[in-house]
Amino acid sequence: MNSRLTSPRALVIALASAGVIGAVGAGAYTSARAVGAPTNAAVTAPAAMVTLPDFSTITTRDGPAVVNISVTGTMKASDDEAAAEVQGVDPEDPMFQFFRRFQGQMNPRGKQQQQERDVPVRAQGSGFIVDANGIIITNAHVVKDAKEVTVKLTDRREFRAKVLGADAKTDIAVLKIDAKNLPTLALGNTKDLKVGEWVLAIGSPFGFENTVTAGVVSAKGRSLPDDSYVPFIQTDVAVNPGNSGGPLINTRGEVVGINSQIYSRSGGYQGLSFAIPIDVAIQVKDQIVATGKATHGRLGVAVQEVNQAFAESFKLDKPEGALVSNIEKGGPGDKAGLKAGDVIRKVDGQAIVSSGDLPAVIGQQAPGKKVTLEVWRQGERQELQAKLGDASDKPAQVAKADAAASQGKLGLALRPLQPQEKREASVEIGLLIEDAAGPSAQAGVQAGDVLLAINGTPAQSVEQVREVVAKATNKSVALLIQRGEDKIFVPVRIG
Repeated sequence: MNSRLTSPRALVIALASAGVIGAVGAGAYTSARAVGAPTNAAVTAPAAMVTLPDFSTITTRDGPAVVNISVTGTMKASDDEAAAEVQGVDPEDPMFQFFRRFQGQMNPRGKQQQQERDVPVRAQGSGFIVDANGIIITNAHVVKDAKEVTVKLTDRREFRAKVLGADAKTDIAVLKIDAKNLPTLALGNTKDLKVGEWVLAIGSPFGFENTVTAGVVSAKGRSLPDDSYVPFIQTDVAVNPGNSGGPLINTRGEVVGINSQIYSRSGGYQGLSFAIPIDVAIQVKDQIVATGKATHGRLGVAVQEVNQAFAESFKLDKPEGALVSNIEKGGPGDKAGLKAGDVIRKVDGQAIVSSGDLPAVIGQQAPGKKVTLEVWRQGERQELQAKLGDASDKPAQVAKADAAASQGKLGLALRPLQPQEKREASVEIGLLIEDAAGPSAQAGVQAGDVLLAINGTPAQSVEQVREVVAKATNKSVALLIQRGEDKIFVPVRIG
């Protein structure tokens, strides 16, 4: 071992050179000498220093444009629930059941005759000023069902705010307060944001106003199951209840996102935070300011993820795209010529990598806009033109199929559908699955399901299904299954 690395002073320099520690300044050298580093040791400055960002200037400059939002409203609750609420008991608290029984004993009408009443609720969140004349952006869920919204500035002034509009699909709301010459935040763009880049959040977690936390961008374009219209920015910035609606700021002092959600099993921060890209937020804000609402495009299809098994079944070079499993009759996708089994890979040249990308891309388009879809059908690339509908008419659906498939034969017992069964299932062709065993059962296929197609070929007869399986050159086949009113593709391993 090199003897120079045995001294604390040399160790600090080595760690800095390796990027473990940030800038090593005079304070770091002094600290090293204070614990016994020899003053006559030879010191060679590292070739490159790793510096950590100083967010103090950004916080001082931008902090006054971040506001605290207090909301009051009401919620419906039964008599016993309202009683527990009045006494401050959470419904999840074991004492809630005590108050519930006590209320039942005191209420001669009984549980079935209880009436609902309005119970006051209060919530807090964050927001930031984007216009000096009092325009504020926050999350839609912060002001949901609000009867009164109060905005508090860092100079302790408070204003009653008007909700100009809220868009649940993107979780964006716009407020207006009666004030002039307010501080504002500069807006950046998500396109220039890089994974690994430093960012900070300013907000009011648990009511602690203008709290600053920092971290890095963990990923971009995340699709979450409860909000498929937004390609979220994932960070490791500490975000907690009350941070919602606050800005995510880069090292240049520009807002790049709006802190909206966390992934947590405890209700608090656990290392995964999600922000709405500022590009999406501003697009929605501009619509709300102009018209009081936001609109979104709709394709009218249900899609699911393309995994490796599906990629093999449809002869794709890699598992990317959005697999169309169901199409709304008469909808924009149906009119464009989309079919179940098509894999949408691009929209106006923008790549669709995962199924969640499609609703996000389509949802950001205006209703009535014509888009070009690049689809993969029967092993060939095709282009279709679609005129988008309005998402407010009928929300897009995202189907999911996470069931695993194992190796082996297909394992299905099939029979033709009777005319009455076809009418009940609203299908023209298909085979009834009387029993599912082996790989099909492990993939999630159930008795009573209707097999509509296999590898994109309509299931017209049992013999036809056997032929498709026998000719399959891949390790898996894709079954289009109808269960009730839902249609979904299921990959089944056959070898």
